[in-house]
Amino acid sequence: QVQLVESGGGLVQAGGSLRLSCAASGRTFSSYPMAWFRQAPGKDREFVAHISRSGITYYADSVKDRFTISRDNAKAMLYLQMNSLKPQDTAVYYCAARDGIYSRTISDYAYWGQGTQVTVSS
Repeated sequence: QVQLVESGGGLVQAGGSLRLSCAASGRTFSSYPMAWFRQAPGKDREFVAHISRSGITYYADSVKDRFTISRDNAKAMLYLQMNSLKPQDTAVYYCAARDGIYSRTISDYAYWGQGTQVTVSS
């Protein structure tokens, strides 16, 4: 299995940028498809972005062209570069790993970090 720890959250003004990181340990990071999810107050957790073992990426429509997911297998790190942030991006952001192929379904992911808070002020 794999252990995940997120970092990089914080408070930023609308239009600003943040870069989230997720450090992985345990089983070989490169063998896992990875994803970012987020959960806003009072809302369900939702899919944000996914990256395959080979680097193919998928995004939620709400973040496409603003967010970029990437991975560094040598460092066992997952990243989420967030640009042009909006107040509606405010949420706790989680990285997640799964065995298998691309999925946007929360229950398909077995491994989760503890989350990092992102707050975007207007």
